[in-house]
Amino acid sequence: MKTRFSLKVKMMKTLLLLAILSIPAAAYAEGRCPPGQYPVGGAQGVLGCAPIPGGADSSSSPTAPAPSGKWEKRWGAIAEDSSANARRVVSATGVSESRKSKSEAISVALDQCRLGGGQKCQVLIVYNNQCVALADTPKGATSASSIAARAETLELARRNALEQCKAAANGTECSVIYSACSESEFKSFR
Repeated sequence: MKTRFSLKVKMMKTLLLLAILSIPAAAYAEGRCPPGQYPVGGAQGVLGCAPIPGGADSSSSPTAPAPSGKWEKRWGAIAEDSSANARRVVSATGVSESRKSKSEAISVALDQCRLGGGQKCQVLIVYNNQCVALADTPKGATSASSIAARAETLELARRNALEQCKAAANGTECSVIYSACSESEFKSFR
């Protein structure tokens, strides 16, 4: 029995030794230089590493293209005379679109409202890089209601304004009296 057991042990040791020897060792053909570089030097040995032309060096990686311009925000606003309903007159409305700043858009809308006869002009809505629509109830409706809504598209802004106006006017049909978009503008660096 001992011979059989010792034979099995010898066989196991041999297989283990073969398995260990068959594991591939890492090759250092480039003199221990990092990937994408090769050894430089002479008979004295490796003095340093240099990038392989066309290799995986970070300095040879493609660079992102330079931007040719930038997108600039554009603003719009709607202002309305808040005292018009109490005075039973047509509401003065002021609008602005595609302005370079929020403050400019508000100022232009309020000025237009005042020029149209508004006494207590207030901003209904300010928007940028979007579309807007203003919906109102018909003249003579029991509940006057102007509703402004903004959205990504003109169609969606109109639909939202009509739905919100109808809800605010207790089911009275409304109509869109103004709609516009203030979309961002691309300005070239050239």
